[in-house]
Amino acid sequence: MAALRQFRLLTYNVHRCLGTDRVISPHRIATVIAATGADVVALQELDVNRARSGHVDQAQLIAALLEMEFHFHPAWEMAEERFGDAVLSRFPLRLMHAARLPGHPRGWRERRGAIWAKVEVAGYTVQVINTHLGLVRHERKTQTEALFGPHWLGHPACRSPLILCGDFNAVPGSRVHRRCLESLRDVHRCLKSSRPRRTYPTRLPVASLDHVFLSEEFHVRHVEVVRTTVSRVASDHYPLLVELELPA
Repeated sequence: MAALRQFRLLTYNVHRCLGTDRVISPHRIATVIAATGADVVALQELDVNRARSGHVDQAQLIAALLEMEFHFHPAWEMAEERFGDAVLSRFPLRLMHAARLPGHPRGWRERRGAIWAKVEVAGYTVQVINTHLGLVRHERKTQTEALFGPHWLGHPACRSPLILCGDFNAVPGSRVHRRCLESLRDVHRCLKSSRPRRTYPTRLPVASLDHVFLSEEFHVRHVEVVRTTVSRVASDHYPLLVELELPA
């Protein structure tokens, strides 16, 4: 029974499946994910029906290749083209909320969003919020405060155990990182070796931009930046893999 309480969560900015070799390949992204054995996957920067990526529904295709359920939310839309984030799962999955986050007041920067789904794992209902924050400091601060507000982590239905993950465009020690640590734990700090793993860029990783924050219930068994021959070229970010265990 103990093994059933363990699961693997992966957060991955897939850069619209555009590799560092300039090849667009959702199949390659799915190959990277499949090799990790991830059970729950948070993806950022997916194209859906966009001309630049061949009008492919990348979220649906990757989920189909992995034989997972999924929910997608577009942070950006124009006509039939969409761009956003998704949560995929081997376990039963239900969408709770998906919306754009506050952006730059002049509205000229890329829109950002978040998606909240609940996942049924071995009798537990785990809340998973996947997000992709902006590139400007004050924008990230406003977006983080929104995530801790009444529509997201502050919502009565968003009860522990819960996970907040994604591409925060913020490094450990930043204002955004410190704000998340007021209520949640950074998976890196749950291990004896608390050194953050660098995820960006894949050619020469210098920054830890991709994070997983947890409520107290989880035991963190393993944290890994998935650096393989394929993941090095599949996107400009490496995926961050976390192996978690829920209490008996």
